[in-house]
Amino acid sequence: MPAPEFLDTNVLAYAYGRGDSRKQRIAQDLVRRALAGEILVSTQVLAEFAVTVLHKMAPAARPEDVAAVLNALGPIRVVVPDGDTVRRAVDAQAQYGVPFYDGMICRGRGAGRL
Repeated sequence: MPAPEFLDTNVLAYAYGRGDSRKQRIAQDLVRRALAGEILVSTQVLAEFAVTVLHKMAPAARPEDVAAVLNALGPIRVVVPDGDTVRRAVDAQAQYGVPFYDGMICRGRGAGRL
């Protein structure tokens, strides 16, 4: 059984941002698939997305706009990290060299094995 796909923070940032239109179209297609239940997201990715658009993109997004985007993303299935997720992220780093926080995303509960 294949592991589920996860949205990455960059996908959400490209879908929301005003940069490269080709990347934006691809990202928006991935978000549509997630809204249809085909792709998951982690709470970490949602938090990283909020920080990115509030503090790292120019111009910075208004908090009410970010809240509206997060509300629109509400139907996407969210994987909530727990203690086992942290342990498996450490395992992913040791076994595959995956950076810890990326391991938190790809090794989330229900995410299957790498």
